Amino acid sequence: MNFSSKLVQDAVQAFASLPGIGKKTALRLVLHLLNQDRAFTEQFTDAIKNMRLNVQNCQICHNISDHKICTICSDLRRERTVICVVESIRDIIAIEETGQYRGLYHVLGGVISPIEGIGPSELNIDTLVERAQLEEVKEIIMAISPTIEGDTTIFYISKRLKKEAIKISTIARGISFGGELEYADELTLGRSILGRIPYNLQEE
Repeated sequence: MNFSSKLVQDAVQAFASLPGIGKKTALRLVLHLLNQDRAFTEQFTDAIKNMRLNVQNCQICHNISDHKICTICSDLRRERTVICVVESIRDIIAIEETGQYRGLYHVLGGVISPIEGIGPSELNIDTLVERAQLEEVKEIIMAISPTIEGDTTIFYISKRLKKEAIKISTIARGISFGGELEYADELTLGRSILGRIPYNLQEE
C-alpha cells in the first residue's frame, strides 16, 4: 500500500499488528477515525491508554480488574466454596456468559507444556494451592481444554491437592468445542459446567 501520509501509514501498521486484522481492515479503521471529530478520536485513544495503564490482575484469582481485587472475588453473593480453574481470562468471560455458574475462578495463565517450555512454575498453580489450603474450598472444577497438555495440568494440580479434603471435578467431556472454551456456544458450555464429573487421580 502506498500512502501520501506517513502518519496514516504508521496508524495502519499499528492496527494491522493486532490479531485478526489485515492491512485492508486496518486502513478502513484508520480512515473511519479520520472521518470522526477530534473529540471522538481522543476519547477512543484515551480509553485504550487508560486500559493499558490501569487494568491489573486480581491478587486472588488473576482475572483482569480495575482494582486489586476483581468484582467476582469481591462479590459476596458468589458461592465461595467452589473454584473454577481456567486457562485464560477469555474462559472466564465465556463461562460467565452462560449464567450457569456462580462460584469463584482461578486463572492459570496457560497449561503445562514442556515442548513450549511452560512448566508448573510459569503458571498460577502455587496460588491456587494456597487458596485451597487457606479458604473454605469444597470443590475445584477443572474447566481446562481436553488436550494432552490440559490433562497433564489437571493431573499435576490434582496431585498437589491430594492431601486436601477437596472434591475435584472436570467439565463434561465429549462436547464439541475444539478444546477452546471461548468458542463453545453458551448452552453447550453451560451444560458441561452443570454436568461436571468427579476427577479420579490415578497414579502409576
